[in-house]
Amino acid sequence: MRPFRYLAWNDDLHGGSLSTFENLFNLFQQLLLITAGDVQEALEWLTELDRRHGLSDDEMGIGDFVEELKNRGYIEPDPTEVWKLTPSSERGLRRRSLEEIFRQIEKGESGSHQVLDSGTGSERMPETRPWQFGDDVHTLDVTGTLSNAFRRGGADELSLTEDDFEVYETDHQTGIATVLMIDVSHSMVLYGEDRITPARMTAMALSELIMTRYPGDTLDIVAFGDRAWEVTVRDLPYLTVGPFHTNTRDGLQRARAILHRRRHRNKQIVMITDGKPSAQFESNGRLYKNPFGLDRRIINKVLDEAVVCRREGITITTFMVARDPYLQQFVRDLTAANQGRAYYASLNRLGEYLFEDYVRNRRKSLR
Repeated sequence: MRPFRYLAWNDDLHGGSLSTFENLFNLFQQLLLITAGDVQEALEWLTELDRRHGLSDDEMGIGDFVEELKNRGYIEPDPTEVWKLTPSSERGLRRRSLEEIFRQIEKGESGSHQVLDSGTGSERMPETRPWQFGDDVHTLDVTGTLSNAFRRGGADELSLTEDDFEVYETDHQTGIATVLMIDVSHSMVLYGEDRITPARMTAMALSELIMTRYPGDTLDIVAFGDRAWEVTVRDLPYLTVGPFHTNTRDGLQRARAILHRRRHRNKQIVMITDGKPSAQFESNGRLYKNPFGLDRRIINKVLDEAVVCRREGITITTFMVARDPYLQQFVRDLTAANQGRAYYASLNRLGEYLFEDYVRNRRKSLR
């Protein structure tokens, strides 16, 4: 067996090392993701890490780093002189989330969502068929068309008729209207496990993906706790949990109302949650709450809403980021009622699973 020979690291052989600013900036961005965009808290953590591990050097200390962030337009003071992110930094966090979560996924055409039917689209297939009225002339198979004419009339009397024309089949491309529901109930940070940060990162990555690669699609975000409300893309870096129960029904109703405004033929709800429904609004407007067990009074109303979504052609994909056995039956019932999809996703692979479901329309049966 040939032995390995280890040598001292040589920066020149590996494209040089990152500058102190780049190293600090990479860590700073990671801290921003964890602190829900709180610049002050992220800088405090960075200062403590520098004290423990000596991240800065004589050329750039933490104070110099903060000044450089300001000069480069990454942070700015608010009216109370507290540092906050600029729109450029918010976009940077979305790009970073996309790169981190989807780095290994191959690139595809903008707006492409493959379905089983064939029709007009941007991807030409090798198969051909006879021309039909309304077919795009750009899909014309010139070789096949001329061959048909030659076989019919021969080389001496070459002419074209309607029956000679052949066109290539194309993948049917369609836009998708998506509502991303994010559970912000208190359980998303309970039991020593941070579940909201992966959910927040995934939401930012998906928004960046759609805005840059699927401009024909739409994405709306709904946060749900005791109630549901819409969240803008710019608000995503700051999305955090509250002392809330889980009003899944209100979230589905809000998502369905949003999709009613969208003209896309294909509509879907993608829900990231870690817990059971534990609250709902009664007919008199009062919030009924029961955090103990699976309350059929609440569960049945959620399942009714899933059936309504199914009848309106809205697919629900559930990403369960907790693996409590007693919750699995609820997810099964929800998926069956909607005829949708469900994933039991680990936190470190949440983005990968969601990306594959969105882009590849891959169905995964619930077991």
